[in-house]
Formats: sequence, structure tokens, C-alpha cells
Amino acid sequence: MSADNAAVNFSELVNKNKQTLARLKESPRLLLHRRDGEDLVLTTAAKAEQDQTVVSAASRMLSAMARREAGSMELLLDILPEAFPWVRFLPEPDVHAFAVELVDTMRAADSIGNNASVAQMLTAWQHTAEVHSDPVLLAALTQDHGTDYGPVRHP
Repeated sequence: MSADNAAVNFSELVNKNKQTLARLKESPRLLLHRRDGEDLVLTTAAKAEQDQTVVSAASRMLSAMARREAGSMELLLDILPEAFPWVRFLPEPDVHAFAVELVDTMRAADSIGNNASVAQMLTAWQHTAEVHSDPVLLAALTQDHGTDYGPVRHP
């Protein structure tokens, strides 16, 4: 959450709901801290719709740009390290795979109005970059142990 957002304890919303909700006039979102659960974010329906419109527009523009011309993908590959500095640790073929997956996932997520898959995909690729950034960890995870440990049970 950005510094522009107000934060209060959930109990303030329950006990002083009018005063607490009035804070939404000063801040686009209200972070509600909870003792017994995950924090919540409160915003107006209009603000949530605006945010979704912006994300949708960015997703559509990125998707259209990447598919427009052959040079567009190269442009995307050039700007990825600026947007996601950790891509510098990925091998070159993985950077391209990340770019393609990013565009495709953003487009698909926009079509259903749920960006959770984009966040999950970004986190997974960032963790992959973290592995590649550590030679000891990379070696441990990629070496052939010469042993088949058998089938893995479903969690």
C-alpha cells in the first residue's frame, strides 16, 4: 500500500464507523489492520472500478504492442530489466519466455477481471531469478543426483 493510504485498526471501523469511513474522502483506500486475520483494504466501488479500468487498459495496450510487429517484442525485452530489475539474473531464453508469459497472462487475467494469476506468475518468475542469482543454490537445484526418488504425492 502506498503512503497516501490511511490505516486504522478494524475495531475503529466497527466502533466509529462514520468517522472511519469519512477518511475515505482524504485517502483512496483505507487499510484495516486486524488482530485475528489478514489486513483488509476498504475503498469505494468507484475507485475500485477506476483501478480495474487502468489495469485493463495497461494489459490491453501491452498485449497489442507485443503482438503488433516483430520489433515490438524486442522493445518489450529491452524494457523488462527496467520494470523488473531481477530479470537480469534469468538466462536469455527465460527472459523471452517470461515476456511471452507476462503478456499472455495479463491478457487472460483481464478477460476474467481477476489479476491473481498475474501476481502469482510474477512471483514465480522472481523466485526463479533469485535461484539463478545464487550460484550455490542454482548448482544444488540443478545437479543430477543420479537417483530417482519415486513419485511425488499430491499435497
